[in-house]
Amino acid sequence: MDGMPADGLEDSQAEGSPSDDNATLHHSIKQLAKRLTLRQKDKSWASETVNDLRSKFLEYLKNNAHTYFQDVTVLNSGSYYETVKIGDPDEFDMMLLLRTPRLEFTEIDNLNGVFYKVTLIKPTRERIQDFLLQDGRTISPTKVLEETRHLVCKFIKTYNAAGGKQNWTLTRKNPNSPAVTLLLKRVGEEDNERGGEEELERVTEPKGLDTREQISLDIVPALKVSENQSWPTATRQGLDVERWLGRKTRRNLTSQEFYFVAKKPKKLRRNLSPDAQESWRISFSHIEKEIIMNHGNNRTCCEKNASKCCRKQCLKLLKCLFERLKKLYPNDLKPLCSYHAKTVFLHTLSVRVKDQQWAQKLLPKCFLLLLGKLEEHVRDASLPHFFVPGHNLFAPPDFPRRSLQFLQQTLEDQRMHGYPLLREAQLVEPLSTTDGMTPKGPRSLARPLSDRPVKKAVMMCFPFLLFFFMFLYNKF
Repeated sequence: MDGMPADGLEDSQAEGSPSDDNATLHHSIKQLAKRLTLRQKDKSWASETVNDLRSKFLEYLKNNAHTYFQDVTVLNSGSYYETVKIGDPDEFDMMLLLRTPRLEFTEIDNLNGVFYKVTLIKPTRERIQDFLLQDGRTISPTKVLEETRHLVCKFIKTYNAAGGKQNWTLTRKNPNSPAVTLLLKRVGEEDNERGGEEELERVTEPKGLDTREQISLDIVPALKVSENQSWPTATRQGLDVERWLGRKTRRNLTSQEFYFVAKKPKKLRRNLSPDAQESWRISFSHIEKEIIMNHGNNRTCCEKNASKCCRKQCLKLLKCLFERLKKLYPNDLKPLCSYHAKTVFLHTLSVRVKDQQWAQKLLPKCFLLLLGKLEEHVRDASLPHFFVPGHNLFAPPDFPRRSLQFLQQTLEDQRMHGYPLLREAQLVEPLSTTDGMTPKGPRSLARPLSDRPVKKAVMMCFPFLLFFFMFLYNKF
């Protein structure tokens, strides 16, 4: 991408494809973008519900928690707070920032700069020592996450949700997640015992929060590394925003703090070392939020009285396409997630830098261009982490080759048939796969739901039925 012109991708790439000249597709993209906007009443109810729990939880920690957790601060992160959430405001992320003394972080070998062993530079008598390994220096993500879960479980037993018509339950542990997840359920459902651990199914399909269905909240403990400490060496070539946001902005961003979250490498990696088993994953959630919220090449982009761009709408559309693809092929596309969409989006912004290239009227063309960049990354089997470019998000074991090949074929089928998933207000019927690799019947994927064979058969039979009843009427 570094070899691309400073002005960004050529507009001819978007204009030159057959799909881009399709007025119907352009209209469908615009209409879908409008439908992805969250309703204000849903946002208000959901945010008030989560805010109430957050404030009460912080108060509980201050009065009841292990002293190391008493001084935590909260960082609201995730798509809702980046204003790129789609569907319903039903998923929230809350990072618990744990105060730490000066740290030393050592990159774990063969994990491409995203996992680190985190140790204290010198011994301490602070209560963080309860979360150290036997060497007295290494901070254990396992111990921190277990304590977080214990505190959340105790808190939920004492907490009454605002309004009294819902309650929060703790979901079962997920070994691949750095979060403790709470799920809001309506009182009166089959399982309404508060504070119990149970295996709950995530809500993935929008249901309209006016019916007060469910909200999930991920509580993520994180070590806060002071802004006085430099970012790791693996990040030096990352955050390529100089041509887009400016050299000064990049310098200001890289001088901020960063975080470590308690996420371990996947167990699919063989022979993990002891250090890897107790490693932390680096996180720049706050930087991602800042550059998405302040995304303009000009400072005034999307401000109240300034021109509006279509950048965020393009990201929402890409996330919507991902959700619909995963709904059709949940097993084949299991590794695919919204972070892949965000990373492709950020890479595209870093080369297509001018605000006028993202003008509101160019929404369909810009989105199709973004899809083209996604296909390039998939075809090349390369999606560098935006902050740690040595880490490829499309590499095994995180993204198996078989799944990547399936994604490539699926995207090609979508493009060849005019992106049928973007034309549908609702999801098309799930399709089976022939061999786990190739989508079955791509033409059936391109057919709208309203164009059903049954409907056609009824319409064809209608004249004969009418003639038959007229014959009976005349006879009797």
